[in-house]
Amino acid sequence: MPSPRVLVVKLSSLGDLFHALPAVRILREGLGAKVDWVTQTEYAELVRCFTDVDRVIPFPRRRFPAGGWAFFRALRESSYDMVLDFQGLLKSAIVARLARSRRRIGPASGREGSPRLYSDRAGPPDRSRHAVEQGLDLVRHLGLPVSPPAFPVRFPPADIPLPGPRVALVPCSRWPTKNWPPDLFYDVARGLQAQGASVFLFGSPEDRATCAAIEKGLSGNILDLCGRTSLVELGGWMAGMDLVISVDSGPMHIAAALGRPVLAIFGPTDPARTGPYGPMHRVLQADDCPCRPCYKRTCEREDLACLRHITPDLVLRNAAEMLAPPAP
Repeated sequence: MPSPRVLVVKLSSLGDLFHALPAVRILREGLGAKVDWVTQTEYAELVRCFTDVDRVIPFPRRRFPAGGWAFFRALRESSYDMVLDFQGLLKSAIVARLARSRRRIGPASGREGSPRLYSDRAGPPDRSRHAVEQGLDLVRHLGLPVSPPAFPVRFPPADIPLPGPRVALVPCSRWPTKNWPPDLFYDVARGLQAQGASVFLFGSPEDRATCAAIEKGLSGNILDLCGRTSLVELGGWMAGMDLVISVDSGPMHIAAALGRPVLAIFGPTDPARTGPYGPMHRVLQADDCPCRPCYKRTCEREDLACLRHITPDLVLRNAAEMLAPPAP
């Protein structure tokens, strides 16, 4: 009997792609399935590093409608036993509907009317749980046993020139309100160097000014790689880190999926939903800000208190504990 063929729809964003991996692993193992994955073009090479994925179908969001016909042909090339929409938005539900399958499974918590396009709605309409757990709703709906979450991904290793312990700093995200101030990251970088660590700065090309400001005035073992790696190369570098200190960002989720210890700094978002997944990580939050989490891209208080109340000393103490060798 041929293996069932499953299409996964998870178009974006960077961290969300990794949140779907545990469910995809269960699909492949529990059903013996072949898995195709639709994702936005800018993430296609990254998804090709997911070892449970047989074929990647790039969705040309930035080239629509010019690239739409080629995408439609690629999407319709195969018939599927089922399509699973892990995104839960109208655009992803439309992609699922266009695929050649009679069974389309999506989250009951989907937005923008997306559940109307599914043949099956999975899980409760509850978005307060971690994104990994929400993704597992789709495999629970199929009656598959849920094993401990695994993140099967393989990146080409990076040739890392500086000695350990190696600490990555990820100071920026897409939301200004999630970004711990650069002057505080500078103090942490300087403190890490004083502890004997090598420091690496990561981010997108848009974050170069921030990372340059953190690096300025520091010497010795520090390497600014902001905007200088592809997503696949970033994965290789993250795999070689001993600790990752990050705001709520996509690289934070890459590091967590690779089993690298993460020290996460959270402000307006809720780590119960989007924090680094797993027991080895730590999250720092300001306990004296009742407005947190607000999920807003602009701070109504205009002081970013939920971030500024997290001090460099607190970050450095936690970093030292996480870098310390385990007790014998």
